[in-house]
Amino acid sequence: MSAILKELYGGTSDRAVNFRYGLVAFDLVTVLFVIVTSFFERSTWIFVLDLIFGTVILLDFIARAWIEDHRLRAMLRLTTWADIAAIISFLAPVVTGQALAFLRVLRTMRLLRSYDLLYRLRKDSKWFREREDIILAVTNLIVFLFVMTGLIYASQVNVNDQINNYADAFYFTVTTLTTTGFGDITLHTTWGRMLAVAVMIFGVSLFLQMLQVLFRPPKVRHECANCGLVLHDADAVHCKQCGETIYIQTEGAI
Repeated sequence: MSAILKELYGGTSDRAVNFRYGLVAFDLVTVLFVIVTSFFERSTWIFVLDLIFGTVILLDFIARAWIEDHRLRAMLRLTTWADIAAIISFLAPVVTGQALAFLRVLRTMRLLRSYDLLYRLRKDSKWFREREDIILAVTNLIVFLFVMTGLIYASQVNVNDQINNYADAFYFTVTTLTTTGFGDITLHTTWGRMLAVAVMIFGVSLFLQMLQVLFRPPKVRHECANCGLVLHDADAVHCKQCGETIYIQTEGAI
C-alpha cells in the first residue's frame, strides 16, 4: 500500500500525474463549494456535502502522512495546517452538532495546495515554464484575494449588515486592494479594520507586482554556469551580469 501511495503522490507515470491534477481539481471544487454555500442557510444537503468533502480531505491527509519520511518537518508546513484546518471545518458539525461558522473560512486555505501544482507544471509543461513569472504573480494575487475574502466574510457576516455573503466580502476586498474605495461597505470591529489594513498593504503590493510582470519584456529562465543569473532576454547569447556565453535552448526558426 505504501508503495502505491508513493507512486500516486510522487511518481512520474501518467496515472500519478492525472491523480495529482485530480486532487487540485478537487481543491478548486471545495473552494467553489465554500463560495456557493455562503448564499444559503445551513441545511441537510450542505451537511451531507460537508461530510463528503471532509472525509476525502481526511483520507488525503492520512495518505500524505503515511508516506512522509519526515513527519515532524511536515508539521511545520503551512499547507499541512491548511489541511488540518479544512478537515476541522468540514467535520466539526459531526462532532459538535453545530456548524462553527467561523471555521468555514479555513476551507479556502486549500488554495495553498495550488503551489504544489505549480511545481509539477514547471516540470511537465514547456508552455508553463515560458510564462512562469506571470502565472506565479497571478496565482499569488488570486490566493491572497480568496484567503482575505474568506477571513473578512467569517469575521463580518454576523456583525456587519453590509456583508451578507461571500460576494459582498469579495467586492470589499477588490475595491480595497485596487484603492478604489467606494465607501459603501466598511468593516466593523478592530479585527475587521486590521484585515482591511492587511489588504491595503499586502494586496496592493501583489497587484503592483503582477502589473510589473505583465508589462516588462519577457525573460527566459536559464541559469548562467558562471555567475548563476537565471533570467535572460529570449535572444541573449551572453550573460548580462558576467559576459559568459550562454546557450539558451530554442526551437529554432523555420
